[in-house]
Amino acid sequence: MTAPDSSGQLAEQLLRLTRRLHRAQKLYLDPVGITPAQARLLRTVAHYEEPPRMADLAQRLEVVPRAVTTLVDALEENDSVRRVPDPTNRRVIRIELTDHGRSTLRALRAARRAAVEDILAPLSTDQRELLGSLLTELLNSPDQRC
Repeated sequence: MTAPDSSGQLAEQLLRLTRRLHRAQKLYLDPVGITPAQARLLRTVAHYEEPPRMADLAQRLEVVPRAVTTLVDALEENDSVRRVPDPTNRRVIRIELTDHGRSTLRALRAARRAAVEDILAPLSTDQRELLGSLLTELLNSPDQRC
């Protein structure tokens, strides 16, 4: 079992690394012309088999529906997504990627890879593999309280 002091230190290191990764991603996202929240919404839309409803996006992103509306408005303005009527229920609006949105996703993936590469640059291949396996172990462990 890990001593309390080392757990606190690990927590602080993880938080610092997370903030550093967010800063690096933001730096690489600026030229793409998209915010991290918009990028997250675009990635989420892309994971659906068919265009999702706004409520689906709010639930998946764990935000209030109004936040999704604001993000969709901005992404629709730059032609990354469009609102389309649901074919079975005209009261429901779905969000689909445009060609520009798919192109933006490719740019986002490249930006994320570059940001991660900057963060991982000091590590050797073996160290990266070890870090990857440790992170996988943590991510695959059952959520206990969160």
